[in-house]
Amino acid sequence: MLGKKIRMLRHQKGWNQEEAANKLAISIPAYSKIETGVTDINLSRLEQIAALFSLSTVELLDLNEIGETRQSIVDLELVNKKLKDRETEIIELQKKLIDLFEQLKEQNQINSQKGKLNL
Repeated sequence: MLGKKIRMLRHQKGWNQEEAANKLAISIPAYSKIETGVTDINLSRLEQIAALFSLSTVELLDLNEIGETRQSIVDLELVNKKLKDRETEIIELQKKLIDLFEQLKEQNQINSQKGKLNL
């Protein structure tokens, strides 16, 4: 998740990976591994990245937590909406089932009365 946050910050600056790598004095593949999470970031590199984006190390890490929390909230809202949609769908199906049951009941009563008349 930290890598995604670093990529987002890079995009906000309008830099490509080469520009960010050059500013950090590392190779493009090394920088790419940071963004993709392939490489663990040590404290000195974390401080260097935070400084690159004019953030403290804590702010950079907090941004990561905030992003995860916001995404979780968005995901939760989406799940809640889907749940409400399903509940509405279930209620509609229940109404249709009751209507069909009532129609069947009426039809059975009519058939029963016809049967009595034929006797």
